[in-house]
Amino acid sequence: MAPEFGGPEPRLTADFWVRAYLRRLEGAMIPAYVTRRGDPTAGAVLVKVATLDGQARAFQRSFDLTADRRIWVTLAEGDERTVDATLARQRQNDPDLWIIEIEDRQGRTLLDEEGLS
Repeated sequence: MAPEFGGPEPRLTADFWVRAYLRRLEGAMIPAYVTRRGDPTAGAVLVKVATLDGQARAFQRSFDLTADRRIWVTLAEGDERTVDATLARQRQNDPDLWIIEIEDRQGRTLLDEEGLS
């Protein structure tokens, strides 16, 4: 039987995406750590960036219906303790969740780069 074309695009496993993202961050000299390992195949991924001044932002992937594509949106931002509390609530609700933490004074995540949505 011939493969079907035109179907949904193949999805990367969460584990594969996380490893590729960490390599991209490493190449840009941006320190990042996996602070929570989720389901290796289908876990959602949250990205927290701490600017080392007590502030932080957390991002989650969402689907933009108007553009018909996945995008990264801000889940929480402000005082790092407040952002951490938001992430803790997310962990309680989703046992398959991955959390990546970045430390970068400039707040760089690279999430707006090609291939990371």
